[in-house]
Amino acid sequence: TAPQLLHAKAVLVATGSVEARLPSIELDPPYIGGSTTALAYDEVPRRLAVIGAGAIGLELGSVWSRLGAAVTVIEYAPRILWGMDSELATTTQRLLSKQGLNFILGSKVTGVRRDAKGCTVELEGKESLQADRVLVAVGRVANVEGLQLGKVGVEVDARGRIPVDAKFCSKAPGVMAIGDVIAGPMLAHKAEDEAVACVEHLATGAGHVDYDAIPYVVYTHPEVAAVGLTEDMLKEQQRAYRRGTFPFSASARARAANTTDGLVKVLADAKTDRILGVHIVGPHAGELIAEAATCMSFKASSEDLARVCHAHPTLAEAVREAALAVDGRALNM
Repeated sequence: TAPQLLHAKAVLVATGSVEARLPSIELDPPYIGGSTTALAYDEVPRRLAVIGAGAIGLELGSVWSRLGAAVTVIEYAPRILWGMDSELATTTQRLLSKQGLNFILGSKVTGVRRDAKGCTVELEGKESLQADRVLVAVGRVANVEGLQLGKVGVEVDARGRIPVDAKFCSKAPGVMAIGDVIAGPMLAHKAEDEAVACVEHLATGAGHVDYDAIPYVVYTHPEVAAVGLTEDMLKEQQRAYRRGTFPFSASARARAANTTDGLVKVLADAKTDRILGVHIVGPHAGELIAEAATCMSFKASSEDLARVCHAHPTLAEAVREAALAVDGRALNM
């Protein structure tokens, strides 16, 4: 069809992201492919190699492992879930290892080749790995190719993202951007909030996104969820803090459901007691983190959270118990 010309006061770029590529790997679907390919395998691979131990690699790797594949996860960084709280990452790796996933950390993939026998993943300084399918899950990049942004004066940064101001305006008059094409975590709910705030700016002149209270969820089993600062960040900042943890093994609801793996961690400022971060690995962590995000949005303290009556028996009690533990007052430890 012929191109259609549209006239508008403002144009909002919200084209999302696409799978990141490694220059050393030539994709050959369905044997060597990204996450979209891995969603549509026509059979359970006997051996699956996953390159990348971030959220996507762990989510799809754990799914195919539960379906019967022998899964090996290869990660360039020294640990999985780089950027999330290291204690939770260590706990998650231990739990996934118990489920049968193998991990090769601190390893660089130099190439992948396929022949009649399957795929060979070549590792720098280490023995090659054999697999039937290879999932390349090394992140995502802004989907701006083909938009010809330069023609209207829209610049992109070194990572292909569109720089915007607090109102999501680019340097080109009338061109705005939100979501995965701008800086920040590539999360659907972050993009949704930005879209609402952007339209509010256009309609009323005011709009806001609380970037300090955007939750992250990794949909493995059990789930991993977080909001706010990690303990690693607080140590790096040399910021005084207190911490409280509570294991799901001490939760009556978790024990009744036989889902006792994992823990809740609450981090609070040592002076003000304001909640700085909450980190959860365990059953329904993606649902439980909403309470923590709400508390952080309202600048609540760990004492505020600890004083809220929680129904019993529920998994949410573990969040309250972790908040109580910040002051050494957990009830069911």
